[in-house]
Amino acid sequence: MLHYEKLDKIKEFQSRGEFVAMTREGINDAPALALAQADIGIAVGSSTDVAIEAADIILVNSSPKNVASLILLGRATYKKIIQNFTWATGYNVVAISLAAGILYSEGVLISPAIGAALMSLSTIIVAINAKLLKTRKDT
Repeated sequence: MLHYEKLDKIKEFQSRGEFVAMTREGINDAPALALAQADIGIAVGSSTDVAIEAADIILVNSSPKNVASLILLGRATYKKIIQNFTWATGYNVVAISLAAGILYSEGVLISPAIGAALMSLSTIIVAINAKLLKTRKDT
C-alpha cells in the first residue's frame, strides 16, 4: 500500500469515528504524514528525524511486542484512573456530607481533625492503588 493510500485509509477510519494508531519505523519521510494524521503516531526502531517529530510516542527498539505492551499499559492505566477517581469521589461525597452535618440529627458528625485524617488515608489508598499498576505482570 502506498503512503497516500495509508493516509486515505486513516482518514476513512477516522470519518467513521474510529480511533487510529499508526506504527511506523520511518525508513523514508513519506510515512510521517500518516503518523501525523493518526490519532496516535508510534515511531519504532531507528526512525528518521521526520518520523520522530511526527510521532506522539517513540519506542526504543522495534519489537512489535512493545506496541502491544504499550496498549495494555494504556488500558491498565486508564482503569486505575477510573478506580482512583471513583474512590476519591465516593469518599468525598460521604466524608464531606458527614463533616457538614447531614446526619447530625442521627448523632453522626465527624470532627475536622478526623476529616483531615480520613483525607490523608484517602490519599494513601489512591497512591497504593496507583502503585499496584507497576506490579501487574501482563503489562
